[in-house]
Amino acid sequence: MGTETADDAGVYRLTDEVALVQTVDFITPPVDDPYLFGQVAAANAISDVYAMGGRPITALNLVGFPSDQLPLEMLERIIAGALSKIHEAGAVLLGGHSTEDEEPKFGLSVTGLVHPQRIWRNVGAQPGDRLILTKPIGSGVLFNANRKGWVSARALDACLGAITTLNRRAAEVLLGHTVHACTDVTGFGLAGHGFEMAKGSGVQLSFDLEALPVMDEALAMYQRGMTTGVNDTNRALVTGHLRFERELPAWREEIVFDPQTSGGLLAALPPDEADAALADLHAAGVTAARLVGTVQPLSDACLLFR
Repeated sequence: MGTETADDAGVYRLTDEVALVQTVDFITPPVDDPYLFGQVAAANAISDVYAMGGRPITALNLVGFPSDQLPLEMLERIIAGALSKIHEAGAVLLGGHSTEDEEPKFGLSVTGLVHPQRIWRNVGAQPGDRLILTKPIGSGVLFNANRKGWVSARALDACLGAITTLNRRAAEVLLGHTVHACTDVTGFGLAGHGFEMAKGSGVQLSFDLEALPVMDEALAMYQRGMTTGVNDTNRALVTGHLRFERELPAWREEIVFDPQTSGGLLAALPPDEADAALADLHAAGVTAARLVGTVQPLSDACLLFR
């Protein structure tokens, strides 16, 4: 599996029963705390293996760091945070590479394993399927608003709790059910990643706006006038392929374009399995998971928000 449908990772078959899942991702700091930065960056990179139905086994650090401006102890804390998530994922850190950079950047190259016949792809959703989203959205606008001091400590803590949570448990639960298509919601936002799934599957994804799990204060930040640097880009990606079924204020639409860091899994499941899968997710502690929509035959738009 390569780049044909913009899947979350590449897959290379070794044998009839074993394939490698390969992915790489790195980010700039969304928070000041270096340990938290490492945790967020690692969870974000590892997520792509889970989105393919795989199990991460090894990781390599990718580091850009201004060693003449920041103490090396800060870099050590970044790596320590990442290592905590690598170990939580059941993987090991093999090494990595660093380079001088004016701004700190950190991420991972991650290798996982998956059975060649059990790969999840971001295509394959079928009419009648129901959609599950396992994490709330809204981290992009909250991080920007936090720079202005607009976000409460409670809302920021909840946001950080969500994005430092691995998608491991959610993926393990969903592996016990039939998953027709899966992706993780990251930088292109719910609309962008939903569009990739809909276009590649030849269907329409119909989302219930009121059912979407949204982080505390995220909508309030958009209503107050905050946005992110990529909301307009994410909207442009789906222009002509998206329709809002009811009239909404412009700020209310923005949440579906909000870029996520270490977002949740968006999965399409057969209608007769979706309720049981959601119950299993909640029982396993993935309490933010919600049924957020359905898959319909393709009509005038790939995405419908109602």
